[in-house]
Amino acid sequence: MSVVSDLLERVSEIGNALLPGAATRDAPLEDLCERLASGRGEATGLALAGRVLDRLEAMDDAARVEAFAMLAERFGPNRARLEAAVEAWRAAPDDDALARAVHFSSEPRSQELVRRLNSPPGATARLVRLRAALLRALRENSRLEGLDRDFRHLFGSWFNRGFLRIQRIDWSTPAEVLEKIISYEAVHEIRGWEELRRRVAAPDRRLYAFFHPAMPGDPLIFVQVALTADIPGAIGPVLAEDRAPHPAEQARVAAFYSITNCHEGLRGVSFGAFLIKQVVEELSRELPRLRTFVTLSPIPGLRAWLAGGAPELSDEARATMAAEPPPPDALARAAAVYLAEAKSRGGPLDPVARFHLGNGAVLHRVNPEADASERGMAASWGCMVNYLYDLDAIERNHEAFAGEGAIATAPAVRRLLPRR
Repeated sequence: MSVVSDLLERVSEIGNALLPGAATRDAPLEDLCERLASGRGEATGLALAGRVLDRLEAMDDAARVEAFAMLAERFGPNRARLEAAVEAWRAAPDDDALARAVHFSSEPRSQELVRRLNSPPGATARLVRLRAALLRALRENSRLEGLDRDFRHLFGSWFNRGFLRIQRIDWSTPAEVLEKIISYEAVHEIRGWEELRRRVAAPDRRLYAFFHPAMPGDPLIFVQVALTADIPGAIGPVLAEDRAPHPAEQARVAAFYSITNCHEGLRGVSFGAFLIKQVVEELSRELPRLRTFVTLSPIPGLRAWLAGGAPELSDEARATMAAEPPPPDALARAAAVYLAEAKSRGGPLDPVARFHLGNGAVLHRVNPEADASERGMAASWGCMVNYLYDLDAIERNHEAFAGEGAIATAPAVRRLLPRR
């Protein structure tokens, strides 16, 4: 990769020498983008792409929103070309080549522009950051949805599972990567190097991450694993400073207690399911005595659901939940209803439940007094849940969920649900 990067740097330098400095420095951004999207020169293309990225990154938020709007409006589909392709296909609808021509003619010019922006060294990471800014802008300007779909479509190809590399993170991992792990952790805060050491260097702990060759020192997503004798029902003992490590070779349970997506700009690009399955394979090879793969997961939307009326609950159950904090048994029953019955667009309302159940996991156990942290109490009064990855049933559960919206629930959860 370093050889290729050095070569691209040299080509880019040649391109910069060929481009008139003042003409491109002072030119409107749309003119630079038009020149990049329609140009053919490799060296000047690299240089132009770098200058466009520099310009976009230097803007304040308001100017960048205007730039995004310009890209969405000016670099949409070529309508004349699309209409000609459609007319040609209508004249011969059985011609596969003409049908494909319609597809390629419908592609917005912004996709080709983003492809070309990805040509300079380091451009992929810069585009990921740029999409994060686009997602912020999208909250206030829905007209940018089409441009975001272009990014999401291209990222889905560029960050395909075949390009991702799994790596175990341990105490010998370069410090720059370990620092990123500390800063990115989004579920259970890592308060400094000593706590990180307990999570990656203890014999009963594992941390695995996915990396992409275009961003080699920057993890995309990582998962933390506790090797235990039993399924954990609370996060406190897992993270306790004074806990006694469990011998890894005696562990029967691998508990995934934190999964962190590192880049907002990759939202909607799914590789979490691949990571879990890959980690299961890695752990099974290393520790063949492992029998159970389970999560200890937060329930981030529980309190918000209650605050919004919780229509799936009975009046009596809502009244019971009015106490602060609610009784543990009432909290467990409400959480079970929320996870198994509260739906949004056909899937579970809770985003973590949607992820794990969509991957084929089983809603295994609700733990009402599991997370006493400020974040845990604010999200769900400290309630957490175990999702079980039954290796013999994952694919069957996934198909049932994808095809019918069926949620696999264990008997312990079904007993908490009201009889309908």
